[in-house]
Amino acid sequence: MTTGPGPPAPDPPADGPGARRGTEEHRTEQLSSAIGARGRHGAAGTRQRLGRGALALLVLLTGLILVLGYANKARCTGPEFDAAGRSQPDFAGRAYGDVCYSDIQKLWLGRDVDQHVFPYLNGSMGADGELHGGSVEYPVLTGVLIWLGALAAHTDAGFLLGSALLLAPFGLVTGWLLGRLARWRALLWALGPPLVLYAFHNWDLPAVACSVGAVFAVHGTRRPRPVLAAVLLGLGCALKLYPGAFLVPLALLVLTRGAPPGGTLDVPGALRVLWAGLGTVVLVNLPFALVGYEGWRASFTFQERRPVDASTNSIWFWGVRPLMADLGAGERFGDLVDVLSPLLVLLSFAAAALYGLRRWRRGEVYPWVGVSGAMLCGFLLLHKVHSPQYTLWLLPFLVLLRVRGGWIAGYLVADALIGIGVFRWFHVGGGVADGFAPQAVVLGVWGTSLLCAILFVLFLRVPTVAGLDAPVDLSARRTPAARGGPPGSDDRAATPRGPGRSPHPSGRARGGRTAAPG
Repeated sequence: MTTGPGPPAPDPPADGPGARRGTEEHRTEQLSSAIGARGRHGAAGTRQRLGRGALALLVLLTGLILVLGYANKARCTGPEFDAAGRSQPDFAGRAYGDVCYSDIQKLWLGRDVDQHVFPYLNGSMGADGELHGGSVEYPVLTGVLIWLGALAAHTDAGFLLGSALLLAPFGLVTGWLLGRLARWRALLWALGPPLVLYAFHNWDLPAVACSVGAVFAVHGTRRPRPVLAAVLLGLGCALKLYPGAFLVPLALLVLTRGAPPGGTLDVPGALRVLWAGLGTVVLVNLPFALVGYEGWRASFTFQERRPVDASTNSIWFWGVRPLMADLGAGERFGDLVDVLSPLLVLLSFAAAALYGLRRWRRGEVYPWVGVSGAMLCGFLLLHKVHSPQYTLWLLPFLVLLRVRGGWIAGYLVADALIGIGVFRWFHVGGGVADGFAPQAVVLGVWGTSLLCAILFVLFLRVPTVAGLDAPVDLSARRTPAARGGPPGSDDRAATPRGPGRSPHPSGRARGGRTAAPG
């Protein structure tokens, strides 16, 4: 029970602990003011959010496009099946010629998926470079999804349907999350051509949902949860690897306390985020590595040994390979790519992260969403494989960052040239000069490569939508209603306790008495 205000405490010395506490309190007030402004005018403000009806409409539209995406791929199924459950007649000819190919339907055979073998535990990679015994060329959680999608299937058509039913909810959740974060701009996800072309081409939707969920965990709720975001990125890494790279910019956001420069760095918080994300990756992978190491390792070996051929749609095949052939060094092409590609990808990651720190030093909040998008662009440009469905990875960043519509339209057109042209080329065959299909692939590869380079720069410079680059309160310890403070505050975080030290910033103990000096 409070007995009275008590006598005023003496002013602290200018360079003493009280001055430091005052500086921190002043910075906290500034941060609270900035967050309050964001709540009135930005994404956190209720007036700026989509209502339930609008979100329901957005999810419904996403669902309708997902149905179209399934129908597009299902054109390749049936009407007859051979003894192994493969669609007939002429599955390969129809898949390429009718542009309804999907990795899902293709991998019904060749990885023991049709035998319902649990992935990795008894798998291996043969001398022919093929995977056997349940190993697949994807991270472990995707392998489990593949197994689940095949459980009730006896044909490749049943496998495609089972997989689509597993994947579709992740596409719907992504649409809902983007609607909460970016309002009607999320229609680019819901109605964009990539969802029709690639939603059920491979198992990418769960990883996309994890990466968008991480952004929502930081910016879409009243109480930012960076550790939860890190866990989601760790799960995404166990699905498709690429979300794991976003742990670095997330940790840098926490390190800089989600605010412009002016206070101490939160090193423990940044380490906690890295520990949560990397720990999730380890916990998910460890059982598979311990029980079936050879099968688990085979998935990585397969990707390491993948040759750079026409199916990779990369600048390495279309640009570097002819150049090395002209220089008489064509036999060293594969070895060069295996070293240079990952090195350049890592350098692009470092460049993006450092540019984000440069913006922070200039007085901005660390732009972790833009840095993450730039990292992805660096990967898409410089990795030795650029599969068409990777556009699903990029699409949320085109929603969340204020990129002009012309750049977005250009990328989607160039991507469609690859996504459609490459399968038509595989169907008709011939060289680059033999028809429109191979020429469309060349235009698409160079077009997406150029635009990835442009988007790398734009993502690092443009603002996010709906105030996602505003300051966020990343206090490590918060309570629903701390005594003497507003809901969500925690006075204990402002001043560390010590022997005889008051837990309150004013230096008073409860009951109005001044705390005894330590």
